[in-house]
Amino acid sequence: MAPKVEVEGVTDTSSVVTRDPLMTNGATRSVFTVDDVLPHRQKSKPPPTVVAGFANASMFKSEGCLKKPKSQSFAHRLSGESKARSPSSLKGAMKYSRSGTISLCGGLPSSDYFPFEEISTKLPVPPEFSDAEAVVSGRTVSTGKHDAQQGKSLYDLSIALNYGQSMGPGALLRFITEHTEIVHNPPYSDWEICMTAGSTSALEIALRMFTERGHYVMTEEYTFSSAIETAAPMGCKMLGIKMDADGMLPDDLDHILSTWDESSRRAPKPFLVYTVPTGQNPTASTQSLERRKQIYAVAEKHDLFILEDEPYYFLQMEPFISGETHSVPTPFKPAAVADFLSNLVPSYLSIDSSGRVLRLDSFSKIIAPGSRCGWVTGQPQVIERFIRHSEVSVQQPAGFTLTALYNLLEQNWGHKGFLEWLMYIRAEYTRRRDIIVNACETYLPTEVASWVPPKAGMFHWINVDITQHPLYRSRSRDGAIDHATLLEIEESVFLAGVEQNVLIARGSWFRAQRGSDAKLFFRTTFAAAPADKIRDAIRNMGIAIRKEFGLEEKQNGHVK
Repeated sequence: MAPKVEVEGVTDTSSVVTRDPLMTNGATRSVFTVDDVLPHRQKSKPPPTVVAGFANASMFKSEGCLKKPKSQSFAHRLSGESKARSPSSLKGAMKYSRSGTISLCGGLPSSDYFPFEEISTKLPVPPEFSDAEAVVSGRTVSTGKHDAQQGKSLYDLSIALNYGQSMGPGALLRFITEHTEIVHNPPYSDWEICMTAGSTSALEIALRMFTERGHYVMTEEYTFSSAIETAAPMGCKMLGIKMDADGMLPDDLDHILSTWDESSRRAPKPFLVYTVPTGQNPTASTQSLERRKQIYAVAEKHDLFILEDEPYYFLQMEPFISGETHSVPTPFKPAAVADFLSNLVPSYLSIDSSGRVLRLDSFSKIIAPGSRCGWVTGQPQVIERFIRHSEVSVQQPAGFTLTALYNLLEQNWGHKGFLEWLMYIRAEYTRRRDIIVNACETYLPTEVASWVPPKAGMFHWINVDITQHPLYRSRSRDGAIDHATLLEIEESVFLAGVEQNVLIARGSWFRAQRGSDAKLFFRTTFAAAPADKIRDAIRNMGIAIRKEFGLEEKQNGHVK
């Protein structure tokens, strides 16, 4: 009979630290929710509390998840480099380590010589998330060097600051596994997770896993510049798929693949799709559920593999209303978790019935970029190969980061608090989106500038009619100009902005197939600058564009 323990819960993840699992008779639900977390934990084994303890997502999944069908194999899509990687002998040996084991195997320094006895973090308590509130009401959470050994916690500095497994420490991997099941509920049972040193590192590893020199990677015609710059030295080319306001066009993707000629293209038919489906960087386009289903159907037809890069997934916004700015009350008033999740466009992972999606998540845009921490979720063979790459490169995120995230997510917020935080930052970015779009309506010359209000993310993509520029008029032949002239005009507008003390990103930096630009775009962001500075920047951008295009100057919303 299980012992009876009286527990005062602080979060939905906290009950009592125990070496033996507590058993309950909680019913298994078909959908795993925040309310199911604690009952599920009480009848499951806790994460390992030894240095470099082995863990995986399957240790923490619900019974309902484990009853789902298994994924397909995608070993045939792996690169030669990835297939050649062997497991780490030393890390593999740690599977046999448990409490009481005396290890003379790995070169693990003694924590006696770590000059950190305790690390404390002051953290906001939901729903008082703002800086001003957190200063007053924030909760200080501490991690000591030997908390796990003393039965105070499942994670401590002796574990976090030593070498660890590349999939991440079980204490945090458990939280991420539960989060993935709550939010995405993948349709197959054997998905796995590996923690990462952020999505940039994860993308580099993924490209090495799936590409060979001379391969094409399909992506949106405008895509994340770092993705282009990561693929190029590997000898890979980006193949831009046409877009509309809702992102990548499935018909164009299907047409390119259906008519692929390896002889004329001098490359094998591509199979790897890299996409940022939500708040796409740089265009801010967001794929609807129907669009995602259509692209996934093309992937099934042509046996494609999808890299779903989703740093902005939770920054899906309320519709933009011209002249209005959404407010964020203090203290913040979160919606019900179920309502929040039901209003998000489902991810590719959530519709991936075969296991052909590797989802890249990151704490960078939702917690802090300097954390350099994220995770990937996918089919077990793919994650196993991902771990092999990580073992000889990044190994795992920094222990200081993992300690801070464990304190924040597990010890302080729990799943409900984390999701309420995501609601809060979504509201803040919605307010900022409203500010920049309203400023554009006030200050930019609409006779040459146009845009679609972002539905998600932190970027605003502006189209400037290049045909109205004096240089275009003087050099165009048959209604077109050469690419060098386009870049010359782009640079001229860019530098005109610099002269007005505003820095914007040039659209050509994001063109998947470099040198194929036909239109003039600029990417702006509403992520960092204060509201008044955003308005100042857009006003200055309007001045710069008017000077460049020979238009009348407009100040304070009126033509001068």
